[in-house]
Amino acid sequence: MKTLSLLAVILLGWTAPIFAQRWADSLRMRVGATTSFASKDFQPLWITANRFGMLSEEGLDVAAYAGIWNAHNFPTTKHDIRLAYGINLVNNQHFHRTDIQQGYVKIRYGALELRGGRFQEILGEVDPLLSTGSLGLSGNALPIPKIGFAFPEFTNVPFTNGWLQVKGSISHGWMGNEQSMKRAWLHEKSFYARLGNGPFKLYGGLQHFGVWGGQRGHIRLDRTIGGFFDVLFVKEANDGYDPDGVFPNRAGDQRGLIEFGGDLETDGALWHMHFQVPFESGMGFDIRNIDRVGGLNVTLKNHRWLDRVQVEFIYTKQMESFQHAELQSYYNNGLYASGWEYHYRSIGTPLFLNRYRGSHFLPFDAVDWSTNNDRAMGNMNFINNRIVGGHVGMLHRYAPGITGRTLLTYTRNFGTHMSSNPITAMPRNQVYTLHEVSVAFNRVPGLLLSAGVAVDAGGLYDNVGGLLGIGYQLSH
Repeated sequence: MKTLSLLAVILLGWTAPIFAQRWADSLRMRVGATTSFASKDFQPLWITANRFGMLSEEGLDVAAYAGIWNAHNFPTTKHDIRLAYGINLVNNQHFHRTDIQQGYVKIRYGALELRGGRFQEILGEVDPLLSTGSLGLSGNALPIPKIGFAFPEFTNVPFTNGWLQVKGSISHGWMGNEQSMKRAWLHEKSFYARLGNGPFKLYGGLQHFGVWGGQRGHIRLDRTIGGFFDVLFVKEANDGYDPDGVFPNRAGDQRGLIEFGGDLETDGALWHMHFQVPFESGMGFDIRNIDRVGGLNVTLKNHRWLDRVQVEFIYTKQMESFQHAELQSYYNNGLYASGWEYHYRSIGTPLFLNRYRGSHFLPFDAVDWSTNNDRAMGNMNFINNRIVGGHVGMLHRYAPGITGRTLLTYTRNFGTHMSSNPITAMPRNQVYTLHEVSVAFNRVPGLLLSAGVAVDAGGLYDNVGGLLGIGYQLSH
């Protein structure tokens, strides 16, 4: 793996000038490495979280990466056709693991985009740099390979004079074998609408995710076109798990969120507010559901050193307990025991703790889902999903070419509904912090240095860590 990564870096560096000559639209080539280190054998939360799986959890590690991205415009009579593609290789875990962290092709005509492969994407209206992360798809895990189409940006609806804009997406993905149900598929869709064409706008939307199909031991779940429509329309259905046809739940492992908020532009700032309300069953669509992540993001137009501020809160203790049916457990599932994770990382908010990370500091064992076929593991992978907390994020400018990012998070953790869970028995406070600085050099265009320090402390664990990075980007 070490040799493979080195060859990739050399090959990308050697071929970049050739690509720059032949494909001159918007070529970018990037190589670099980031060293992460910690006082424990695992990293503080914000060192690794919400980085699309770039850095490992190892207490001391180096992540090397090399990538090429390009795009071309082909003029037509009405709209240009835009072709974009790229690949990014990442090697980490002491040179033992190499992933295609991105590898995609996107074709866009007007507002419509067709895309396939692995690509970085966050669904929702959260700040990708300052938020704790979306409850749906946050950018915490390695991107899931998928195909689909989207209107990725708010687009004017005809005959509304700009007062109504919409965006949305629908995708089919592959969850792979590092899951409790092997070869399961992902169904993903979203739809958002925004109202207003002046300085004040309101928006609302819905995200829906379903992991379905798959197999484990003798269990083979429905992978037919009928099974797809059961998941698409969130129907109660027998997906093959219960031979007697008793199916009080919906096919697959389904969840989602409702999001709403607004935007206001003033002379001095852009104000953005968002609220996300999660659901794990159809009963989550209820005004009594008080679980949510909410935040206010302010982008300052003229401040000397502060660019953007994010204030956020999270509350997830209710878990649809207002209903009289079975209590929900966010990101967990009885049959799809690995739940809402991909490659051992939470797909949604990293504040929800799974067994893989929790095994470093709690009496839980990490599970190797590539070999584990134990049905008894259901509803037990996410061991802390009932939390109350607050968060502040800031982007700074210190001097030309020198920027910074600060994250400060406080949570009170209540575990799950299982009384045997040690966090449930004794709720614990925890603080997560990070401060990063990036330096770009005018004399060496494309060269970027970065450094960061993180301190986590509280009833879960105490840990101090940091990172040092160097990268170089060639653009044409």
